[in-house]
Amino acid sequence: MRPAVTVLQLDTQFPRIPGDVACPETYLDKIEIIRIPKASVSHIVTEDPNQIDIQPFITAMQASKGDIITTSCGFLASRQKDLQSVSMRPVLASALVSLPRLAAIKQSISVLTFDHKKLISGQVKLLKNHVKQVIGLHSETHLRNVIELDSLTLDQHKAGSEIKTIIETELAPTCKCLLMECTNLPPYKSVIREAFKGSISDILTEIEFLRPGTINPTFL
Repeated sequence: MRPAVTVLQLDTQFPRIPGDVACPETYLDKIEIIRIPKASVSHIVTEDPNQIDIQPFITAMQASKGDIITTSCGFLASRQKDLQSVSMRPVLASALVSLPRLAAIKQSISVLTFDHKKLISGQVKLLKNHVKQVIGLHSETHLRNVIELDSLTLDQHKAGSEIKTIIETELAPTCKCLLMECTNLPPYKSVIREAFKGSISDILTEIEFLRPGTINPTFL
């Protein structure tokens, strides 16, 4: 049976918990995960996405079988056209590629990202005219440290509590739509909703938009 989704996963070992784009339990159907050799977080999360070597991603795509192809890092947003150009199947490099569509129907979009300084520097064209605010995980937050250090252990409660605090203290009160760039954030959507009552978009809602019935409703 053909996989519903192929996830091009960075070369990491940190826990992929339910709700994460690279966790099979996030989906209702079978998925395919292809780890991209040497694609570390430090190489992909960059202020200059044009320097990312996407050839390994393209090679993986050529061998992939999923109905949809996506990635495990939203910082690949600016390479959407490059990746889509080599496949006849839908390619979703990042939830950020949905910004033009969301901006047409939503007012006041804020982005929650892994590293707001690098995202703002590297994705200027994509963010311009669509986003009112960009906030990120602080350097000392648990989830960011787990991802940066590629730790094998993750305290979900601590990570969720810290993310909720960021939303409570930093999200603009005028925000109507929160778009989460980082594909490791959707597992914490329930605690985010305790602090934010607007709409939330992320890599999972975008996969569901392209292929209805793919994502476990628990994580939408």
